[in-house]
Amino acid sequence: MARSRGFRRKTRQLLTKDTIRGLSYLLHEYKIGDKVVIDIDAREHKGMPHRRFQGKVGVVEAIGRRALKIRVRIGEKDKMVIARVAHVKPLGIVSSIGSGNSSSSGSGG
Repeated sequence: MARSRGFRRKTRQLLTKDTIRGLSYLLHEYKIGDKVVIDIDAREHKGMPHRRFQGKVGVVEAIGRRALKIRVRIGEKDKMVIARVAHVKPLGIVSSIGSGNSSSSGSGG
């Protein structure tokens, strides 16, 4: 029997989600030039990018009604990824939480 070479091949662990997702991700407004992290959400199949882009950081190039065009650097090439908002998280929120902890501990000491 020939082996399967489908789009979601080798994604059993990658596309498994156990946590409950709220609705706050829908309320975030993205602007052109924002840095985002591609975080594939297995619960929504539409607009899902390929698994090679999981965890990659990109820049928003265009904004549609339901999806974003994101420029991602893979090796020496820039790739354009079209992904729905469910598969994208803003990078600034993650970095501001990390910098907030380090600045508060520096001022307290």
